[in-house]
Amino acid sequence: MQQDKDNKGSMTVAEAGRKGGETVRNERGREFYETIGRKGGATVKAERGRSFYEEIGRKGGETVKAERGAKFYEEIGKKGGDRVKATRGPNFYEEIGRKGGQKVKKLIEEGKRAARAAMEAQQAAAAGTAAPVSAATSTAPAPAEEAPVASTPAPTEPGPDRTE
Repeated sequence: MQQDKDNKGSMTVAEAGRKGGETVRNERGREFYETIGRKGGATVKAERGRSFYEEIGRKGGETVKAERGAKFYEEIGKKGGDRVKATRGPNFYEEIGRKGGQKVKKLIEEGKRAARAAMEAQQAAAAGTAAPVSAATSTAPAPAEEAPVASTPAPTEPGPDRTE
């Protein structure tokens, strides 16, 4: 590296890259990097699929665990939890726990209804008759419960303002 600096006006590849990056940052701003990063991420997702990100995330997590130990994750999890508690208040976890519990309860009820309907259909098939469809065993929502149809389709890829 000393040899590179002895020549007046020359710089290393690392120095040139750093200087170029700083120039672009000063001219175009941080948003430019966010935009090209988002575009690059979308391209990689389209080419390699979501599983690619899952795989590299898992590998990275295993590497960090090997280098820093499982205790590291406990520490950063605690820090993150404390930060959320300070930002959103102590009742936040109660709210999301209640919402999650309600969702689980609803899913269990739907599963029981579907199992009951399948059992009735199986019994009716064994008896040689069609199973009656009642409101209690139907898993399809009533017409009054259907959501209104949107006039425009929802975007499938994240836009510049959205993340997944």
